[in-house]
Amino acid sequence: MKRYLILPLVALIALLSNAQNKQENETAKNRYQVFGVAFYNLENLFDTIPNNPLGRDSEFTPQGPRQWTGKRYWSKINNLARAICNFTTPTTPNGPAFIGVSEIENRTVLEDLVKAIDRRLESEGKTPWNLQIVHHDSPDRRGVDVGALYNPRYFRFLNVSNTLLTVESQPHFRTRDQMCVTGVMGKDTVSVIVNHWPSRLGGQEQSSYLREAAAATSKHIADSLWQLRPNQGVIIMGDLNDDPHDRSCAKVLGAVKKPDGVKPHEFYNPFWSILDKGIGTLAYQSQWNLFDQIIVSGTLLESNTAKTDLHYWKAQVNNFEFLRDTEGSRQNYPLRTYSGGVFLNGYSDHFPTEIFLIRQR
Repeated sequence: MKRYLILPLVALIALLSNAQNKQENETAKNRYQVFGVAFYNLENLFDTIPNNPLGRDSEFTPQGPRQWTGKRYWSKINNLARAICNFTTPTTPNGPAFIGVSEIENRTVLEDLVKAIDRRLESEGKTPWNLQIVHHDSPDRRGVDVGALYNPRYFRFLNVSNTLLTVESQPHFRTRDQMCVTGVMGKDTVSVIVNHWPSRLGGQEQSSYLREAAAATSKHIADSLWQLRPNQGVIIMGDLNDDPHDRSCAKVLGAVKKPDGVKPHEFYNPFWSILDKGIGTLAYQSQWNLFDQIIVSGTLLESNTAKTDLHYWKAQVNNFEFLRDTEGSRQNYPLRTYSGGVFLNGYSDHFPTEIFLIRQR
């Protein structure tokens, strides 16, 4: 008997939750202009051409161990386009204003991706987004870079700078540059620092000093921005290869779990509480991690925005059902491109993340 009483209650809770979300979105749509800011690790988005002089891309060629053919490449491009075309909400029907990306080989793969996004939108009878590209070739030993896509309707590009991560104890260490893209959303200047911090190769603790150095670099970039414009918003995003509670994020960067009391030139990490709920962006050995974070400065919090129109609203993991694996032990994990060397025709081994900023109309 209890079984039949519980089911309607669960349904009622779900109905009320959906109604509340709908009301929240309608209120925001009417009162505010909303800007989406997303991040997506595209998982080894290489072209098929062996054009790296050091052979860093040989794995992703038709003759390489992954048999990375044109057919597989275009399948991945179209899969990623499908994923990004779903970064829409009732308050952001034309997608995010800004999308940071990582694990891309070059600008060409982003050009192919942008074209595929517009083709898909047109096939659905929608207006193309005409996303613009920001890219820089970094000295990473694997041959992968970070980059950015932005919608010129919502983000007016001003400038970009790229900062090399240096590690004092390892003068020859080379990884991805940190890309700082500055533009205008609404009426306010915002800088987005796009990252892909060093991996946990060799062990989490043993390699932590590398990510701590990366966090210190991001903080230094933010401090430099505030010297020029003390009230501007700063967003630090990327695959940080650490969770929100790890030392690099929580101590060195100082990004805290709750927004209360965060000063203008400090940081709030909305994805910390999301991870506490058991929601992650990648899984390893049956455990969820949330490496793909979007961290906001105190200047973007409502309590500190007396001098700016723009402020943080909410955050989410875009773990859409079609992005999830359905097989055995991988069930509900991100549906990746390869697993154990087998081509799965998936999307990425990471789920994308997104935050929303709002300004009063």
